[in-house]
Amino acid sequence: MSKSKDANAARAVLEYLNRQNRPYSAVDLFNNLHKEYGKTAVVKACESLTEGKKIREKVYGKQKVYVADQSQFPDVDDKEIREMDTRIVELSTQCKEKDDQVKRLDAELRGLNSSITTEEAVSQLQQLVEECEACNQKLKTLKEGGRTVSPEEKDRIYSARTKYVKEWRKRKRIGNDILGAILEGYPKTKKQLYDEVGIETDEDYNVLPPNI
Repeated sequence: MSKSKDANAARAVLEYLNRQNRPYSAVDLFNNLHKEYGKTAVVKACESLTEGKKIREKVYGKQKVYVADQSQFPDVDDKEIREMDTRIVELSTQCKEKDDQVKRLDAELRGLNSSITTEEAVSQLQQLVEECEACNQKLKTLKEGGRTVSPEEKDRIYSARTKYVKEWRKRKRIGNDILGAILEGYPKTKKQLYDEVGIETDEDYNVLPPNI
């Protein structure tokens, strides 16, 4: 890496440590600077800044951490520290209240976004009113014994009934003829055949084709 890039890395590390004023390892600095500089460059920057006494190095076993030179900061008395601690608590409480407020507003926004618009609500209401009026009119007609089926519709229904009853009788007769032919060579009873094949008859359900 060029000297200019090394210098930039050193300057970025120094500014970050002075701004945060808390200890970091070289890896932490590498990540916190968004990997803008290579890990090797950050390590070299920490070492050169330590040698120049611009930052301080602390060794904990095999781990090295770096912190800003505290001599550059003014002394803070105990009273000021307590005031700062109190202020931190106040700000933390305010921050939590704001977070809760944001969550409530987000939930309200999601609810509003999922709701229908006023125009859609008016349209749905009008549709329901029309359906309700139609149902009330039909109910009134039924209560008064009025004719609700036209002669044409009645004839169509009766014609369909006749057709389906004839088809029912026809298929029942064909089925009985086939089963009768099978039973002629079947060694068991009709009931056993029906049970074995899984045949269900109209008689099993007490139904018969209606009269035409």
